[in-house]
Parts: sequence; structure tokens; C-alpha cells
Amino acid sequence: MANATQPTTGADAVDAAIAQGLDLDGSPIPPAKLDLYKTVMAKEEGRQRSGVQNTMRSRIVRIGAKHFPQDELNQMLRDAEFAPLKEKEIAFYYGGK
Repeated sequence: MANATQPTTGADAVDAAIAQGLDLDGSPIPPAKLDLYKTVMAKEEGRQRSGVQNTMRSRIVRIGAKHFPQDELNQMLRDAEFAPLKEKEIAFYYGGK
């Protein structure tokens, strides 16, 4: 059952669905799952941040590893003057590939 009013692409689609308590297919998210998510996110909201650029890099690595080969992502990081991939990131995101 598709939800015609809710986009299923883009960075905000999941956040919008969670806020509505509905999965992207329009089905309800079980209350226990929503409660746990909200509990964890409340803790995260109170965590001290180390800087926007550190967060940007973390997101680039986490999401970029899904879309780019290791060497390509590593070069893109270097080209943008971010730190290259760390050994633990390579092992985690590319170890099984």
C-alpha cells in the first residue's frame, strides 16, 4: 500500500516517515520500534558535537561507501581536503567486498 503523499526518496524521506509513524509503504511502524528509536535519538540530541566538518565527513563515508568503490571514495575525500579513509572504516565498509 503506497503512501501517495509521502516521498520515498531523498535524505528527508525516512525522517518524515518516522515523524508520521509510517513506513515508506504506508504501513504503521510498531510502537515499540518507534519508542526505542525516539529514546536513542533523544540521547543523540544531547551529545556534544565535534564540528560540522567532522560530521560531514562521517556522513560522506557512511553513505558514500554504499555508492562508490573504496579507491574512488578515498580519492574524492582527498580531493575535497578531508582525511582519507581510515583502516577501521575500510575494514567496516569494504571488508566483506
